[in-house]
Amino acid sequence: MTINITPTDLCPCGSQNSYQQCCLPLHLATSVAQSPQQLMRSRYCAFVVGQFDYLISTHHPDFRHGLTVAQLAQGNTHWLGLQVLTTKQVGCHGEVTFKAWYLDNKHIDAIYEKSSFVLVEGQWLYTEGTQMSTRAPERNEPCICHSGRKFKHCCAKLTH
Repeated sequence: MTINITPTDLCPCGSQNSYQQCCLPLHLATSVAQSPQQLMRSRYCAFVVGQFDYLISTHHPDFRHGLTVAQLAQGNTHWLGLQVLTTKQVGCHGEVTFKAWYLDNKHIDAIYEKSSFVLVEGQWLYTEGTQMSTRAPERNEPCICHSGRKFKHCCAKLTH
């Protein structure tokens, strides 16, 4: 499920900047990501707002395995928030470990992944990721959507 946001809305990637100051220029190809973390955040945002062409163009062709825009557009995921856990960049290679929280059939889960990136001709590209499992947040932990509220008073209510 994609959401409609205006350029002045907060960017879904969690940067606390507006969409027009953050991921929109990347999605419009008027600029390129300057780091693996910026690319990963913009790719998460692309899932949220339905910029599926951007996801294909920033996915290294050797690692797409036939993935298409049509396949990406099939999903009906309700994205809740992004947590960047670690980032690492050494020369032309980078890694970002993150949790991308979503709601599916009143069940909260996350894509918990260590993603790999490579810099090719001045553009960072996603290559592949290692999937891991995670637990749902505890009731009194901060909410995964970055609302500033406790999980039990925010996204946990979506599961009822």
